[in-house]
Amino acid sequence: MKILVTGSHGQLGTELQNILEKRLPGITVYTDSDILDITDAKALEAIIQKENPTHIVNCAAYTAVDKAETESNLCYKINTEAVATLATVAARNNIKVLHFSTDYVFDGHSYTPYSESSKTNPLSTYGTSKRKGEMVLLSICPDAVVVRTSWLYSPYGNNFMKTMLRLGSTNKELKVVVDQIGSPTYAADLADAVFSILMSRQWVPGIYHYANEGVCSRYDFAKAILDAGKITDCRVTPIATADFPTDAERPLFSVLDKSLIKRTYGITIPNWHDSLLHCINRYYNNITD
Repeated sequence: MKILVTGSHGQLGTELQNILEKRLPGITVYTDSDILDITDAKALEAIIQKENPTHIVNCAAYTAVDKAETESNLCYKINTEAVATLATVAARNNIKVLHFSTDYVFDGHSYTPYSESSKTNPLSTYGTSKRKGEMVLLSICPDAVVVRTSWLYSPYGNNFMKTMLRLGSTNKELKVVVDQIGSPTYAADLADAVFSILMSRQWVPGIYHYANEGVCSRYDFAKAILDAGKITDCRVTPIATADFPTDAERPLFSVLDKSLIKRTYGITIPNWHDSLLHCINRYYNNITD
């Protein structure tokens, strides 16, 4: 086995690198946009021929949800066109692909958790680009694995947890939407699940859902972040999504049903609150493993 990880400097890519370097040292090649432009078929083919990987884990993505509404060309270039390029090269070289998608492929009109077979109906450019990326990948590489996730956070990069800690330390009040419901995902837990898939005796292609166990609102999540970070002099005030307009529309309900990935790959998923405490401890203590 040899693994090529794209987008290795992002939240998930960094956590995956932590795990792979510790558990399987020396078998993974890490690339990011400064090393490899995955929209460049010739560059991708060149690194494939040089490294001869058996698996590609594609962590590269355009994730600026609101900016995507005005940067749609760039968003589609990374989340759809580059995935098509990667899939074409992978299929030509008989490489297994594991790719990540998002809860934003759903419109949030459900009141029960979304399964992998639930109807998709993205509300935003970002969500649409990710859904098209799923479809183009599976059309070219039907043996690929796609993992949809939600509300990703970690000690690295830009994310909701770090934003709340930063703003909570400098403001007396934060207004956070209470009617967006989902499940936070600790990137280290997702990376551990990816490792389990890569190491599984059987490779079962298709779409899977992964997020931490439990459900909360953005408001609940923000409150838990400040509590875990021991920030006591900032009040979190619940507001409606309608009172906090953004460029991109977000699903109000995006809880994912994770039973398929648990059943297929024997994965145990931690509770979101337990994982949040672990993540914040790592963040404050600069723990990297």
